[in-house]
Amino acid sequence: MTRASLNKQPHEVASMFDHVAERYDLTNAVLSLGQDRAWRKEVARAVDARPAQKVLDLAAGTATSSLPFARTGAYVVPCDFSLGMLQVGKERHSWLPFTAGDATRLPFADDVFDAVTISFGLRNVQDTDAALREMYRVTRPGGRVVICEFSHPTWTPFRTVYTEYLMRALPPVARAVSSNPDAYVYLAESIRAWPDQPALARRLGEAGWSRVAYRNLTGGVVALHRGFKES
Repeated sequence: MTRASLNKQPHEVASMFDHVAERYDLTNAVLSLGQDRAWRKEVARAVDARPAQKVLDLAAGTATSSLPFARTGAYVVPCDFSLGMLQVGKERHSWLPFTAGDATRLPFADDVFDAVTISFGLRNVQDTDAALREMYRVTRPGGRVVICEFSHPTWTPFRTVYTEYLMRALPPVARAVSSNPDAYVYLAESIRAWPDQPALARRLGEAGWSRVAYRNLTGGVVALHRGFKES
């Protein structure tokens, strides 16, 4: 299986990511025109990890997203359901506690983490609402969630150009740099089908999170959503 469908069967999505693991970080940098680093810096600011805090990084892949939290002195757990991604990550960062897990059935106890975060992975989960509830369950009272995900540009002319880029330019670029370009056709389709910023904020509230807010990055190409678990 090289390309998942928008039904997002877990075994299909995991297999797809297994096949792109080796060059995944490079491909993301090329396709985002280098913006991925800036987005990850904003995630790190929003999570605001502190020494000795426990941070769960979901859909962590090779743990590129986990490293900023580890540098603060926090205890970060990179978690992903793609064994291929975890294997590549473990080869690169053997000291991190990589954990295999499905976001809809997390292998952690209740009220464990000070912060839970997921970057560019929530839209690949089959049941978004179940994942949001699971994140809430494993977060301690007073803790927080930070979600970084592709979203909907707010300026209509730019949104039109962006959609054209996703469906026309992204696949040829992916063919040049990715080990599995078909996977990036799925990724483009999944971005187009993803809920907009207010819709995702509502779903966070329905999952139990309070003080939900979001802000746009790069004109809404990406949105950061944050919520808290009341003490």
